[in-house]
Amino acid sequence: MTYKINSLSEHKKELRTDKMIVPTILHVSEELLPNDETLAKLEDISSDERLFHHVAAMSDVHSKKGRRTPTGSVLATTNTFMPQVNDTAPNCGMRLIKTDLNEENATPEQLEKLFQELVKVIPTKKYLGTAIPFKLALEVCRHGIAPLIKHFNSRAKNEIENTFAGGNFFRNENVSDQDVLDAVPKLFFHIGKYRLGILGAAGNHFLDLMKISEIKDDEIAEKFNLKKGQYVFLLHTGSGLLGQYASYMYTPKKKEHLSQQIILKLGTTFFSSRLKNVYAGVAKKVQAYKNIAKFIGYDADSAEGKMFFTAHKASANFGFANRTVLTHHLDQALEKTFGRQVGLDVLYDTTHISIEKENHYGQDVWVHRNGSVRANGPARMNEHPIFKQTGEPVFIPSSMSTPAYIGVGTDENESTFFSAPHGTGRRANVSDQTAKDKTELFEKMKKSHVKLYNAKSEGVIMQDGAYYKDVEEVISGMEQNKIIKVVAKMQPVAVLMY
Repeated sequence: MTYKINSLSEHKKELRTDKMIVPTILHVSEELLPNDETLAKLEDISSDERLFHHVAAMSDVHSKKGRRTPTGSVLATTNTFMPQVNDTAPNCGMRLIKTDLNEENATPEQLEKLFQELVKVIPTKKYLGTAIPFKLALEVCRHGIAPLIKHFNSRAKNEIENTFAGGNFFRNENVSDQDVLDAVPKLFFHIGKYRLGILGAAGNHFLDLMKISEIKDDEIAEKFNLKKGQYVFLLHTGSGLLGQYASYMYTPKKKEHLSQQIILKLGTTFFSSRLKNVYAGVAKKVQAYKNIAKFIGYDADSAEGKMFFTAHKASANFGFANRTVLTHHLDQALEKTFGRQVGLDVLYDTTHISIEKENHYGQDVWVHRNGSVRANGPARMNEHPIFKQTGEPVFIPSSMSTPAYIGVGTDENESTFFSAPHGTGRRANVSDQTAKDKTELFEKMKKSHVKLYNAKSEGVIMQDGAYYKDVEEVISGMEQNKIIKVVAKMQPVAVLMY
């Protein structure tokens, strides 16, 4: 089917069909329009009567295998949780860590030595990561990263202050161990406690060393303590198996691996929850929706809804936790390489998969972000001492060999529910310039003066820049749509990924 797209401006389009109850607003230029498969999925979700106002599609919107809603989409509901529209990776997210390193105090030889060490201490794919006690795993789910920072004596500055929600989705809530165990089986925590400190083998999870190549906004860069030539790390990873298992409990998404089916069966069979009767109803609903075109949903005020949201927030805290543990290992590797403590300072840690209650168009709604980030302007960040002056930080990476950007949200971005893309996204039509194998990929990276480490998977060639949309076109549209104000441009130096 060929869809009729109405142009609202150079970088904003509207999709509206007879089937749709709310329109989809695409924040893209003609060049960045998604393919028909993605448009069909946007039409599908926009036909749900529970949606509020419109669906917002970011410039990186694209289909993902096995997912009914495209990555790079944002939607809101008045009183319904719709877990099926989000990926099964709550708080997959990104952290930018500033350093006191630059070209003058870090030689290419030292950076090579550093990444050789990082390959050892930051695994991309591993069964057992950095183990923590079971009690601490529960504390992380209840209190976020604060107890983990204390446990590891983490030295990075501003980890809590500059992490979304203060590193705890249960902020301002009094939640007990049993409250968490009523929503998530104990078995999942016994697995999760061994799964921190693993970068991840899924998609494009990575640890990138970037160099600030250009300052675009001197005033905000000064507030962020960013300087031209400075080295920073960009870390992209998820909440691991705990997040996946907790998500699959409440959604009819197809399990991708036999191990997921087995663990979910064991966990829910031996589920010592005070809400077992409630979950029995959830399980029946999940089974029924496997053969229904409609998206599963839970009333936010119902026992089912509250149980789901507890599981969502508890497992999402493991996303922050994973990035905290990885930052700790990065800190240790830097000290070993440079013979001193390298100053690390978290600029921001933000989530790509989330459900948050926010006020939009004069109404309190549940905002579901799937492969997109919150991008509040200064007015919506009035509780943060720095971000209330600048806006919320936003990071836009592209491929592992192309520039990336640091920006901040604006106060004029209501049409995306104050959201931004989490990258550039894949091209609708891939060029014939893509690397055919890893040898060719390494040659292309070498020409771009970027070193690639680990790269054990055959699928790493899918991160070739030729698969991704033009980052400059994406940034131009974001600025015209007043989604972000650009602060700095970064150039990749070294990449660690599976």
